Amino acid sequence: MQRRRWLLAALAAAVGGASNAQTTSELPIFDAHVHYSHDAWENVPPEVALALVRRAGVKRVLVSSSNDDGQQKLVRLAPEVFLPSLRPYRQRGDQNGWWRDPGIVPYLEERLARYRYVAIGEFHIFGADVDLPVPRRMIELARQHNLVLHSHSDADAIERQFAQWPQARILWAHAGFDSPERVRAMVRKYPRLWCDLAFRTDFAPEARLDSEWKKLLLEFPDRFLVGTDTFTPERWPYIVEHARWSRLWLAELPRAAAEKIAWRNGEALFAAAARAGSAQTAASRQ
Repeated sequence: MQRRRWLLAALAAAVGGASNAQTTSELPIFDAHVHYSHDAWENVPPEVALALVRRAGVKRVLVSSSNDDGQQKLVRLAPEVFLPSLRPYRQRGDQNGWWRDPGIVPYLEERLARYRYVAIGEFHIFGADVDLPVPRRMIELARQHNLVLHSHSDADAIERQFAQWPQARILWAHAGFDSPERVRAMVRKYPRLWCDLAFRTDFAPEARLDSEWKKLLLEFPDRFLVGTDTFTPERWPYIVEHARWSRLWLAELPRAAAEKIAWRNGEALFAAAARAGSAQTAASRQ
């Protein structure tokens, strides 16, 4: 109960009263790493989630949930804002060991037959586990449905995914929590690899870009996206603050590079899905 009261107070401040909150008149944001699992929708109703996103000046959100029902609530509410990504998790506990659970495959197949998605993930997998039968089938399904792979992985697992599907588009969650040197090597090697910068501040401590990361972002401005990572309900109010913080370090970059990382890269990566969502909204309002 105390946790819920705290969250409600934080939500009220973020939606209606945060003095430093951003508005849609400023640099737009494509948030490429958001979750809306069962405990989130119990504590942050869909209408409140949408209000937070709009308050933050976030124009589009890549969202996933465990199970899949959460994100479907958001997509039904605002398909022009929320782009759905299918996690191979029927519940939070599936995160640990899903790659050895054959029940994951029919779950993915059933959801893919029922709903439209733009990606599979965020999924957690490392090293040689990518080559097990369940992940192999997941990657094959992504290939069949032309979906981006949103992979929380080490560099080895990313390499193995490209070995299975050289034409894959992979969004590397958290840029692998890896060093700028290692990330540079990976994006140079794989032209179809993008990185989200969710849940890490080492590249911009105190909202000032680290010099090595700044060089990397300037060298590859087409390959990075921002993300909040709302892995607990308590992080949903932070969407507003995260957008504000992101605009601070993005302001250190040339405008063209800042716009790419803030939102243009997300739009380009998920362009077809974004257009489909907008068309769906227009049709529903006629």
